[in-house]
Amino acid sequence: MAEIVPIVSEALEAFVRDNLPSQRGFGEDLQASNVIMPVLDITPTAEGTQTPQYLQTAWDFSTEHQNFTNLITAGTSLISTTGFWKVDFTFVPNTSVTGTRSLRINDGTTSKEIWANKVGTGSTAAAVILEESFIVFLRAGDSLIWVSDTSSYYADIWWRQVADVNGNLTNPLGFTPQ
Repeated sequence: MAEIVPIVSEALEAFVRDNLPSQRGFGEDLQASNVIMPVLDITPTAEGTQTPQYLQTAWDFSTEHQNFTNLITAGTSLISTTGFWKVDFTFVPNTSVTGTRSLRINDGTTSKEIWANKVGTGSTAAAVILEESFIVFLRAGDSLIWVSDTSSYYADIWWRQVADVNGNLTNPLGFTPQ
């Protein structure tokens, strides 16, 4: 015989209210039943038409690229469009030259450093190749910039938008899931 039991969990009830807004205002508490009910998932994820995240972030023909060689710059703008951006770069510093090279998010007034290579006076470390990859979020008015107060380095930077400012995924250029 079917038995229905109320579930008392503020965390679950908050989850249902937040994720299923049409359920707000109903006076019924969450309930569980000992009857097995099959569930048929017909979402794009279940049917396989949604691109997996690792494929969705693939480099494509829309990938942008910039390289810097021995360039002193107060801030060269790389990206100024809102959204989520995949950024990858390789960097070869001259570790005997004092200075800072960095990627920063600039809002038009202030810059926030998100990656930097800083070399102090008298460094004798051997040059190394650094590679880094991360996701950057830019709001309206933000831009990703390259800053260097010294020369004597080499940097290659690539970027591609992976989601818009609302988090809607951007598929690789020319790709349409079937």
